[in-house]
Amino acid sequence: MAGATAAAARLEHRTSGIQTLCRAGLDADALRTAFLRRLRTIMPVDAAFFATVDPVTLLFTSAVAEEPLGTVTPLFLENEFGRRDVNKFAALARTTTAVSSLDQATDGDRASSARYREVMAPLGLGDELRAALMVDHHCWGVLCLHREDSPTGFSAEELRLVRHLGPHLAEGLRRAVTGGAFGPPPSSPHVQSPPPGIVVLDNNLALVSMNPEAEQWLADLPGHPWPGSGELPVPLHAAAIRLVQAERAHAVASPPPTAVRLRGRSGRWLSLHASRLQDPSGPRIGIVIQAMPPAELGSMLLSAYGLTQAQLRVAALILKGRSTREIVAELHISANTVQEHLTAIFDKFGVRSRRELVAAAIAGNAPRG
Repeated sequence: MAGATAAAARLEHRTSGIQTLCRAGLDADALRTAFLRRLRTIMPVDAAFFATVDPVTLLFTSAVAEEPLGTVTPLFLENEFGRRDVNKFAALARTTTAVSSLDQATDGDRASSARYREVMAPLGLGDELRAALMVDHHCWGVLCLHREDSPTGFSAEELRLVRHLGPHLAEGLRRAVTGGAFGPPPSSPHVQSPPPGIVVLDNNLALVSMNPEAEQWLADLPGHPWPGSGELPVPLHAAAIRLVQAERAHAVASPPPTAVRLRGRSGRWLSLHASRLQDPSGPRIGIVIQAMPPAELGSMLLSAYGLTQAQLRVAALILKGRSTREIVAELHISANTVQEHLTAIFDKFGVRSRRELVAAAIAGNAPRG
């Protein structure tokens, strides 16, 4: 009895320590490293995949795969964005728990998952615990934990533990991505962003060409040593695969967006957009990399303030210059409701007027507390 009590106390202490870590203001890489190190003192993890995501498109903005996963990153991304399978991160983000294991999703029949057959089993990996890292209805990252292939997978208690820690890790990522981890974005009128960069890929996602401006933008991507690694950065890979997926589902009226928005090492906000190119030599994919337009930047930063869905809709229209009357007509709500939402939005942004709200969003300000 005493031993069980002591073990419970140790678990509570370590869990509390992880929650404190998530509030420490670390950048995404440092938070990932420290989180996984501490998590492994509570539960065994043989390999892990960790990525930050664009909360609007859920495309990866940076990713780290521990060995042996690093050798199969292209297959992993192809499965995630280009094929049907269980426990896709986008699907988990729509559930109430946001956490599941492969064994749970397949009722123990791992081989029914293409990801298990083609990616994990050849590496000697078995059960997989996946989490969409959610806070205030937005996903800021994803976590994938692996065990060596054996009949025993992740327990219900371990799923509950990750489910409990997920929102704390998501909040830490939100602060790292949108707050001061990279410093404020360039604000001086004399600091100009490079012109748009263009990267051209073939249909196998191999690099064909790029302009010099693309080289500058790629060097600014966080978590990717360009050009030293020689590998296509994860955000470009994810956007290109999503484009191919949208083309395969051409019967869908509204294909999924192929834009990725992220913050560079310099503090600038970047937008990557993939589209199909017509080329006599064969199918090509073009990816434009540029400074994020103010309207997109505003919508991204709105997600960082913990606004409700109703407040997000009102704030997005404010950034587009809509009047109260226009918002009432577009959202079919009363003027009093619009004002209530505005008051809450102003409080969360720490501003007192629509003009100050727009200025804060365009300047790239994000919550620090």
